[in-house]
Amino acid sequence: MSGDRLTPLQWRILRALASLDPAWTLSGGAALAGFHLKHRPTRDLDLFWRGRKDLGSIPRTVETVLRAEELAVHVLQTAPTFYRLSVAGDAETCVVDLVAEPAAALEPPMTFPVAAVVLAVDTPHEILVTKLCTLLSRAEIRDLVDVQALLAAGGDLDRACTDAPRKDTGFSALTLSWVLNTTDLRAMAKATGLGLEETAALERFRSSLIERLLAVASPE
Repeated sequence: MSGDRLTPLQWRILRALASLDPAWTLSGGAALAGFHLKHRPTRDLDLFWRGRKDLGSIPRTVETVLRAEELAVHVLQTAPTFYRLSVAGDAETCVVDLVAEPAAALEPPMTFPVAAVVLAVDTPHEILVTKLCTLLSRAEIRDLVDVQALLAAGGDLDRACTDAPRKDTGFSALTLSWVLNTTDLRAMAKATGLGLEETAALERFRSSLIERLLAVASPE
């Protein structure tokens, strides 16, 4: 797609898996990079099967389809609800995460025609809610960068905080503000090679996000 930030291998994988049954939805950074914001590249593809308690035989089917495409597939991590693959081909490597999520989607996915297939892609709001929940459990620069970009593009933080407990019952705006405040952002930025100006800008965004989260938690 014009202006997207996905690689040829990532598009090849998405097209190969497009007709999989049961169907999946693309989410996370790849959904933003390929379809919505196109603000950064990503090394991952996050494929979600919602309304499922486990992945069942889906990972084996995915491996079979990808190997039939003459791609090298290696299993990196396995769990009933999570499966991580390393997929290599076209002189590239991509991480593919398969995720079973018991909860239903907050809103129906969007659909995009890609070559001869149609892909289901999470909406920006769905991704914003997921990213806020993810920030509670892991501290990664990319998630904060994505939240910044989603809010700058018109994302509704109040609505996202209201919806977040439907994905993570432990979510609260107050807890997230505390987590963000205690995160060593400079160390994370240095580890990922982020420049000084970019780090300073991200720190300013974090401060403003904390203020907004506190306002959501205490509206009076």
